[in-house]
Amino acid sequence: MSVTSEISNTIPSTDWRNNLDRHTRGDKVIWALVVLLTLVSLLAVYSATGSLAYKNYKGNTEIYLFKQVVFILLGFGVVYFAHRVNYTVYSKVAQVLFMLSIPLLIYTLFFGAKINEGSRWIKLPIINMTMQTSDLAKLALFMYLARLLSRKQQVIKNFKKGFLPVIMPIGITCLFIAPANLSTALLLGASCMILLFIGRVDTRHLLMVIGLALIPISMLIIAAVARHSSEANATETAVVTEHVEGAAKKSGGILVRVSTWVGRVENFIYGGKEADNDEMYQVNQAKIAISKGGFLGVGPGNSTTRDYLPQAYNDFIFAIIIEEYGILGGAFLVFVYLVFLYRCIRIFKKCPFAFGAFLALGLSFTLAIQALANMAVTVNLFPVTGVTLPLVSMGGSSFLFTCLAIGIILSVSRNVESLEPATVAIEPVVEENKEESE
Repeated sequence: MSVTSEISNTIPSTDWRNNLDRHTRGDKVIWALVVLLTLVSLLAVYSATGSLAYKNYKGNTEIYLFKQVVFILLGFGVVYFAHRVNYTVYSKVAQVLFMLSIPLLIYTLFFGAKINEGSRWIKLPIINMTMQTSDLAKLALFMYLARLLSRKQQVIKNFKKGFLPVIMPIGITCLFIAPANLSTALLLGASCMILLFIGRVDTRHLLMVIGLALIPISMLIIAAVARHSSEANATETAVVTEHVEGAAKKSGGILVRVSTWVGRVENFIYGGKEADNDEMYQVNQAKIAISKGGFLGVGPGNSTTRDYLPQAYNDFIFAIIIEEYGILGGAFLVFVYLVFLYRCIRIFKKCPFAFGAFLALGLSFTLAIQALANMAVTVNLFPVTGVTLPLVSMGGSSFLFTCLAIGIILSVSRNVESLEPATVAIEPVVEENKEESE
């Protein structure tokens, strides 16, 4: 009886594991990292929004936590269904999705919801939810870019036949994203340059593009230095400000965005704790949170800076994590993202087909670079960008598109795994046929 009971007790757990393995295919480490990051998200969002929820919802401190749980459940659904689709399907829809994303970016630029003088969102009519179209454009661009790179490997070194067809979609997408969100455009362009380098694009052509991109960046730095030096004369500064504001109204707000970019660079170069503006206030509060955290942190839910730090649940959530879990917790989070990137590189190396390899690598690069940029802003190693921490910041359209990207990566991994046993089984047969022919 004891043996029978032991066997009956082990059968349900075995069936549960078999069902889990059968339904969740692909790289198991990536699945584990996704679960881990969403658990970190629950803890961090609940802690960062407790006081805000108490104030806005009459003492209901769990409202944002419930919303995050809903987004996480939706996100896991997106990951599951995306990873069950054969990744070759994404090659077929890549061109259509890219062609759809460009009009959406143009529409958002002129008719989208304006926040901080930049149009980044459109409102979806049925579900009454805002969507950042740049998230869709990034996903569509990497799918389309992987398709182009896989099809043009034979002529990729040629400027007209190989380089121009792959660089034009990048330039168009970044051009329409930049007016409202320059930091996202720069990060997207950097991710694409890395992918093109791995895709065997001529280094001279890449250096030419980087050189052209450095021209407006250098102009922003020069303008920031010039504006800072001219602030010694208050009268001159006031006159310049009036002219800029008047010209900005006539130009539809474009100059306001340029002034914002110059201000962010100026704050990054010259800003300090005495700087009196919103962006430096955020950075300074993030520094306070990091200094309070120390090495081991003040403990989960014990953050005090969350009450003073704007966007504590979104752009600056990494500061709350360090305050509560210390530098050790922050370093662990960096390690998680690096492991995620490493596992995606393994998928790239194992994938026998160019499209799947470039697709997995491109999507992983953009997620890893976004995570590192968010952390760099928090510790003041990079100007304020406004990008979220993937899978950790409070849910929204960015969270769901991140889940979709991870689902596509797992789809490539799932198909790579299905090919590995077949490859092992075929190799002996090939050798036997060779021996028979000899």
